[in-house]
Amino acid sequence: MADRTIARVVDLTDPSTQRIPNGSVAQARDSVASGDPRRVLAIPGSFALVARDAGSATVRMARSLDRPLRYFLAKQTDGPMLVVAERIDAIRAFLDAEGLGAQFHPSYTRMVPAHHVVTLELLGCPDPDAAYTRFLEPEPSDATDLDAIGRRYVGALADEIALWLTSLPPDAPIGVCFSGGIDSGAVFLTTHHLVRRLGVSPARLKAFTLSAGASTGPDLAQARDFLESLSLGLFLEAIEVPADWIDPLAAVRVVEDYKPLDVESAAASLALLRGIRERYPDWRHLADGDGGDENLKDYPIEENPELTIRSVVNNPFLYQEGWGVGTFKHSPTYSGGQSRACTRTYAPARRYGFEGFSPFTRPSLVRIAAGLPFAGLAGNDVARLYALKGEIVGRGIRDLTGLTMPIFPKRRFQHGARATATASRPGSPGEPEYRRHFLSLYA
Repeated sequence: MADRTIARVVDLTDPSTQRIPNGSVAQARDSVASGDPRRVLAIPGSFALVARDAGSATVRMARSLDRPLRYFLAKQTDGPMLVVAERIDAIRAFLDAEGLGAQFHPSYTRMVPAHHVVTLELLGCPDPDAAYTRFLEPEPSDATDLDAIGRRYVGALADEIALWLTSLPPDAPIGVCFSGGIDSGAVFLTTHHLVRRLGVSPARLKAFTLSAGASTGPDLAQARDFLESLSLGLFLEAIEVPADWIDPLAAVRVVEDYKPLDVESAAASLALLRGIRERYPDWRHLADGDGGDENLKDYPIEENPELTIRSVVNNPFLYQEGWGVGTFKHSPTYSGGQSRACTRTYAPARRYGFEGFSPFTRPSLVRIAAGLPFAGLAGNDVARLYALKGEIVGRGIRDLTGLTMPIFPKRRFQHGARATATASRPGSPGEPEYRRHFLSLYA
């Protein structure tokens, strides 16, 4: 009878992509292997790790919110083989090379959910479910003073950006993917403030804004208004590209998913990053505002028939993790919420050779946001909930930098990139077509 423990663990992740300042990948793996949630929470930076003690039947995996980590269990005579990778297509290619491709289907892959340590033990036939240990909890707060909340939240943002800036090569150019919205605006203004405070040359900094098609997209006009109102217009660099560079079906292949909002956001990201790469072949480091909407619950509730304001304000990690691990609607193949949607930002950056940085996804900011008393701050007033992000972030930026940040109405990235939004055009693809296209890649 075959050994029921894991006979082989294949780690296809690239060690060079682990971004762990003030530590080592080996130390971080030891923390994951321990299964101690406090040690995993203490891992800084961006990571996707698998760890196994020598001779042990236990394998553990964990990742940060800003990047994916997937796994697949293949059957072999000597015992099961665990294959771990960032991408589904990497798992398939490996299994094909091993002569095990007939076992593969994309729906059999599993995503490690963010903010959890996943433990696999004594796997064989039948396969037991993985065990999940949460390593991130909210920092409860009953604060209602928006000035104090903003100071704390943007202070954590500044700490994360300062850590990132000091980890970069001393002459590396610094880019911010910038729409002039609240999140990218806060990231740019905080970065600009810290560049000056840390003695970094401001000439290294640019704000990149996408405009696709013959007409100027609304994001570019907004970005100009934002920066020029603060006498910072010299930092803006428009990336103007043909409209057909925004290709949702091509984005499906890159993000390996079919959810329309994430696919279409990724399509716009791919166009922006392609434009930057063609203009600057050696540029590497880019920051963005991904995660800001999720943290401060700035999504249109009316667009999702499953949501009410009560479900939004009473579920701390709703937008980061979906309905949560172990719930009926949680997808083991994809995870939920931003835990699933991280590929919309991470995969395009990898596709064009950039190192992305999403400070709003860091645990320090997620914990603060998740612990805010949204029910008390917004009550049952949807408009009040939507206004909170601008008030909190704007007050925090003013306290940090002395600047009054322009606050514009929310607009999704894919809608602001072009004068006519892809998603609003008659006959534009939707989830069924994206899903069919994704599955066709593995037919």
